[in-house]
Parts: sequence; structure tokens; C-alpha cells
Amino acid sequence: MILQTVDLTKIYKIGKVEVPALRGVSLNIEQGEFVAIMGPSGCGKSTLLHLLGGLLSPTTGKIIIADEDLSKVSDAQRTDIRRRKIGFVFQRFNLFPTLTADGNLRLAERIHSGNGGSAENRREVLRLLQLENKMNHKPLELSGGEQQRVALARAVINNPAIILADEPTGNLDTENSKIVLDMFRELNERLGQTIIMITHNPEAAQNCNRIIQMRDGLIV
Repeated sequence: MILQTVDLTKIYKIGKVEVPALRGVSLNIEQGEFVAIMGPSGCGKSTLLHLLGGLLSPTTGKIIIADEDLSKVSDAQRTDIRRRKIGFVFQRFNLFPTLTADGNLRLAERIHSGNGGSAENRREVLRLLQLENKMNHKPLELSGGEQQRVALARAVINNPAIILADEPTGNLDTENSKIVLDMFRELNERLGQTIIMITHNPEAAQNCNRIIQMRDGLIV
């Protein structure tokens, strides 16, 4: 088991009003799974993903990632676990516009380990994502699909235990969506990468090993 949640709840407070986003989510993810989380807008998908990645703290419940309980650590420790074990891919690419593709990956390596990492490792990851000829291009010199692939390369460059992807094809056309999903599938099948992906797209979800449906803050 690479990830487990136990009776996870999250309540947002808006003034004096409490708004429950998650109402008791228990979830088990095994190492090497490729899982899609689906459901209508407002059902709690993104909140769950942000909790799994340590970007939010739960109101109650447990999150255990590779034997480390996020609910029992300090903010600094949770940040360290996120840096070591989680790779994020978002719908918005969130690349640094002044850095090249290689520079964005090098920065991710530096944040992870404190040094610049290996140029050969970066080249190999970009080659896997069909970007080896784009290493020295900045984001504005890349297509949307290429930017998303750089974002995916950044997520996997430090070999995280889990990749969390929030609507990774939401801003892409059909052709680029297929390329990105093919890359996810190859990372999963060839390298055994554990991937949890939020998507509204049933065709994208069909690439996964398992589909989890959510509604009203619960797994249904």
C-alpha cells in the first residue's frame, strides 16, 4: 500500500458558516496503480488531491503515504514529505517563464536535493517525453502540449513515490491530450509509477487501471 486515507474530512469555514468538502473518505491505493478520480464539480475531487499532496491539512482523519502519517507531522515535515515523495501535474502548467525546459527541471532537482542534479538524467526524462530537442526552449517557445509534457517531466524528475495530476489534459486539444495520456500510461506500465489523476473526461479515465467516483464529498 503506497497511500491510505482513513475517514478523511475537510470543512471550510466561510465566516461563521461551515462548508463540508469531504465527509469521511477512506481510500487505499497500491503501489503501481494508475487511478482516475471522477465526479461532478464541487464533489471534493480537488480538495482530496490537495490533501493527498500535503497542500492542505485535513479537519479530521488520516493520510498515510509510504508509511508516513501526514496527520502527525509538523508543517515543515509535511513540506519535506511532499518534496521527497510527491510529483504534481496541474491543468495550468505553472512553468517558470524565464527558464528553459532544462532550467525548469534543474530547479525542481535543486528544490528536491539542494543541488543541480544530473544533466544526463534530465535529458533522459525529456527524451522519454519526446522533448529532447526542446531542452533549451522557454515555455513561450513551446506549444501547450509541449508545456504540459515539460510539467510532467518536472513532476517525475526526482522519481517521486506518487504523481498527483489535476485535470492534466483540461487545456489541451485531442492530439496533445493523447500524447500526455500515453506518457502517463508508459510511466505507469514501464516504470511502475503510481499515478492519481483527477479528470472530467471519461476517455482519459479509460487509460487508468481503476476509476473512483465521488459525489457530495464521498466516494460512491
